[in-house]
Amino acid sequence: MKKRQFLGAVAAAGALPSLAAAAVKPGKAGERGPTLLTVTGAIAKPNRGSFDRVADQMMHRQRLSFEKAYTFDFAALAALPAVTIKPTLEYDGRTHTLSGPLLLDVLKTAGAQAHDSANLVLRAVDGYAVAVTLARAKAQRFIVATHLDGAPMALGGLGPLWAIYDADRVPEMASRPVGERFSTCPWALYHIDVQA
Repeated sequence: MKKRQFLGAVAAAGALPSLAAAAVKPGKAGERGPTLLTVTGAIAKPNRGSFDRVADQMMHRQRLSFEKAYTFDFAALAALPAVTIKPTLEYDGRTHTLSGPLLLDVLKTAGAQAHDSANLVLRAVDGYAVAVTLARAKAQRFIVATHLDGAPMALGGLGPLWAIYDADRVPEMASRPVGERFSTCPWALYHIDVQA
């Protein structure tokens, strides 16, 4: 190879990363990732409008409807202070590390307007739904887990979100068999209805 061709090839190769970067157009300001969690009901800070029968197909199939909602993508949940818990899980009887924001911080961000006796209906993608009082969510320190053993949870597994608490640290739950501790903890959580 001639020296001139070699130097030209090196210069062109060095320019490729900057050319590739120039070809990628940045997203619009304020652009968000896909919604992972929708909070509806008694909230004061909605960031989206009402139920849309076409766009909200899973909710439509689960017979949900709402006038206003607050939605979270992964980045919005990750921006909240994370809490780490280490419960023994029923799936393998072992202690695992789960982390994510407190459920109360998620509700606060959405402007939840509820008293301790209010119900929070936690709903999973498969339609499983359970009501937990706000007082119980506070006392048991529920989190919206985004990570299991240090890795983001995948859809199709237990994630991408899991409403869960550290049952090993709640005396009335720790005394129960492991398989009876998590009935109020839907994995694949995608919707919370605040019922004031």
